[in-house]
Amino acid sequence: MAYLEITVDTASDSIEDVAAALTAGGFADLVIEDQAEFAQFLDQNRAYWDYIDEELEQKLQGLSHIKLYLEEEDEAGLTRLKALVQKLQEKGSFGELALHIAPLAEVDWEGSWKESYPPQCIGEKLLVLPYWLAETDTEGRLPVILDPGLTFGTGAHPSTQMVMAFMEQLPLTGKKCIDLGSGSGILSIAALRLGAKSAVGVDIDPKAEDIARQNCSYNGFSAPEFTAFTGNVLSDKKLMAKLSGEKYDLVLVNIVADVIVALSPVLPYFLAEDGTLILSGILDSRLADVKQALHATGLTVTAVGEKEEWRSITAKRSSL
Repeated sequence: MAYLEITVDTASDSIEDVAAALTAGGFADLVIEDQAEFAQFLDQNRAYWDYIDEELEQKLQGLSHIKLYLEEEDEAGLTRLKALVQKLQEKGSFGELALHIAPLAEVDWEGSWKESYPPQCIGEKLLVLPYWLAETDTEGRLPVILDPGLTFGTGAHPSTQMVMAFMEQLPLTGKKCIDLGSGSGILSIAALRLGAKSAVGVDIDPKAEDIARQNCSYNGFSAPEFTAFTGNVLSDKKLMAKLSGEKYDLVLVNIVADVIVALSPVLPYFLAEDGTLILSGILDSRLADVKQALHATGLTVTAVGEKEEWRSITAKRSSL
């Protein structure tokens, strides 16, 4: 079925009012793209990012518009929309409005989405596969099967790849692992594939708990091999006490530098005496900050990985 993509250009300070007017006029499925809203989101969530795609920022620069889609044959709907935009324009309280109409190329959305997630070889041993390719011949690699459309952690990001490459170098057979900021559960699955006895995933996003469990089930893992929790170990004392009561041979933190620095005082409570800590999601410009924070908590950096502008760290308890 052919569709039209219709764009209504407006001003940032009136975009919500225009969207409300379009909705009231019967056009409810709207996509709002606003550079001011994007900037506000970044500012309110500054603790959770270190890196923003410059190309995306440029695309959004000065942008304030609303998109909607109509069937190409819906002439009545298009006529009604044009009349509504004209009426809003004449009203004068919405500022300048401009209407752009373009045919939308027909796309096999399901097929094109799946093409974006081919199998990924990571390190020497691991192969990340979307669940619809679970039966793919892994050619001797260990499969890490995911639903890549659910949450962060598909294996495509350099920070995740560096953690997995470091993990391959460790003797994980029979070991216990915890992943703080587990997202999709990819690192827990990798640890279990590499021989770990158990893995615990912890994330502040409630959706991540169920998603990680689902992804683990694709790989044949469930409790007690894999368990998942929702919460913030810095603010939830009960969760911290529950999790840190167990010591882990491998502690994983793949987030961003500011969160790693904030977590650094509690990381030794999770780490077994001879355990290994792997940190990632660190921009090169923040590497020194993370190293300093680890040193202050009695941890010694043993290796640094590099990929593009990202850095990862392995660390252990400092020798007395």
